[in-house]
Amino acid sequence: MTTTPMMKRYDVLVRVLDQLRLEAPLEYKSYHPGNDDGERLNTARSKAFIHLLLKVYFGLLEFSDREHFITEGSQDGGIDAYYVDSERKVIYFVQSKFRQTGRNFEEKFIEPEELLQMDITRILDGNLSSESGQPYNAKIRSMVDRIKSIGDIARYRYQVIILANAKGITKQKLTLLTGGLPTELFDHSACYNRLLFPLVSGSFFNAEELHLSLNLSNKNAGSKISYTAATAHGKCEITVVFVPTLEIAKAMYRYRNAILKHNPRSYLELEGQNVNKAIRSSIESMKTNEFALFNNGITMLSDETYLNERIGQKDRAQLTVVNPQIINGGQTAYTLSQIYKDHMNEFPDEVFGEKEVLVKIITFDKAVTTEAGKLALIESISRATNSQTIVTSADRRSNEPDIQAIQKRTFTQLGIFLERKRGEFADGMREGYLAPVDIVDRNSFLRAALVSQNRLREAAAKKVMTRTDFNTIVNVSDAIFQTYGVALVILEHIHGINTTSRYAQSRLSPLTISQTRVAFIRALQQNVISSSARERLTQVADEVKTQWQPFVAFCTERNKGNDEFWITKKSGFTNFSMNLYLESEVVAEDIRTFFMIA
Repeated sequence: MTTTPMMKRYDVLVRVLDQLRLEAPLEYKSYHPGNDDGERLNTARSKAFIHLLLKVYFGLLEFSDREHFITEGSQDGGIDAYYVDSERKVIYFVQSKFRQTGRNFEEKFIEPEELLQMDITRILDGNLSSESGQPYNAKIRSMVDRIKSIGDIARYRYQVIILANAKGITKQKLTLLTGGLPTELFDHSACYNRLLFPLVSGSFFNAEELHLSLNLSNKNAGSKISYTAATAHGKCEITVVFVPTLEIAKAMYRYRNAILKHNPRSYLELEGQNVNKAIRSSIESMKTNEFALFNNGITMLSDETYLNERIGQKDRAQLTVVNPQIINGGQTAYTLSQIYKDHMNEFPDEVFGEKEVLVKIITFDKAVTTEAGKLALIESISRATNSQTIVTSADRRSNEPDIQAIQKRTFTQLGIFLERKRGEFADGMREGYLAPVDIVDRNSFLRAALVSQNRLREAAAKKVMTRTDFNTIVNVSDAIFQTYGVALVILEHIHGINTTSRYAQSRLSPLTISQTRVAFIRALQQNVISSSARERLTQVADEVKTQWQPFVAFCTERNKGNDEFWITKKSGFTNFSMNLYLESEVVAEDIRTFFMIA
């Protein structure tokens, strides 16, 4: 039995929830039911579903930090969790409905009566029991105590988050049902797009402001060097500082790929191993600060940069970077974060010691107002500064808007985790959220799309990522985009069969592309139009491969009089070009005739 894209995403979601609940210490027995206890397992996953929201939406990385805000249980007043955001001055109340199957997760809706059970207004009015006189549970009372302890509570506002589908309930009705409070709905689509995908790609919880503590004890001329540079796109202020490696490690551990959006690569966990080992050695094996000499440093973009050397602490200063983005040195920052993760429960201060890393912060002048100018400047800086590991042309194209749109559409429409940037899902794989089989290589997908569009020579060529016009791939109807998934299943299957090809690494052989195109047309003619029919698609591919030589002979004989498909070599020998033939308009009818498709 095959699964639909929706089911595949749901399967990954369940895998994520299982990993989140396994983060719970063993004494939290409700998170560790037996595998044969379906009811308790579903209850544990339901609580982990709330953990997913708290981790991704509010950046609570540790289980204990999230569990503190879980109120779900009997007599919870319809409130499954809450969160106090002291920066934005918002108190959030959460109600969640997790469904046990993929179909129910997408199609089952929360009832208005369930929303009416939220006693938020009653609880905020100071009542500690429901209308029926039943006392609220201890976690709700603890929530009340937390709210009561807020000194500037008058500055706070309240908001409700619903983790469920709500068919036919408008935003206005949601507000009325939740006691007049602003309400944000996370239906199944939002859960996939705004919670699941950011988590597995390590790009959740954006850093609006990054605060870094600096050491002044060994700085003879202050903590920074500043310089204003004029560029073709406007002025930029360059600030150069030495930052404790522990500060960078903590920031990268918290924000991950969210501060690598403009970097041409994400985590390069599987590449540049020699670089990683050298960084680790200079941190873990050395007590002195050779790291500052050996490492090329980090280049960071910023919308605004502030540094205060008078913060009431001797020999300390604070650096604040608004909307930070690392465009060079991501490998360094990532490796430091992994060292921190390995030692965070021990004595990370002793491991990192006084070691520092050079950080160059480029702050855009407000005159650089156009997005095109900003991106052009970012590209120029990235091209000039990335040097520790090779940045290919394909890497550089990975941030173009059209390839980002392709990635988003493959996930929402096909349920595919398309690796747009190298190492993008390393975080998800390391945490056990994704397996390698869940991830689709960017080149494979583009080749499949080109096959679907009958652009066979482009599909077989080298450097498909750098040569393809992404706009022609993404700017198509839903029906056409759906066929990319069909072509992808066939292409991956046939390529797996033909791995002995000498083109396997750099490009795909014309044979693989030709067989994929024939199987693709045959599948569509048989009305197999969804990539979810994987078993049937691979069967069609196998049938085409088995009958390939007779089919080639049939095509050659049938088109003897058509000079369009015959190429004369320098030797004078004339042969039939299968690639030219497969790109023609007659191939579909020939396939229909040969394979006896009605």
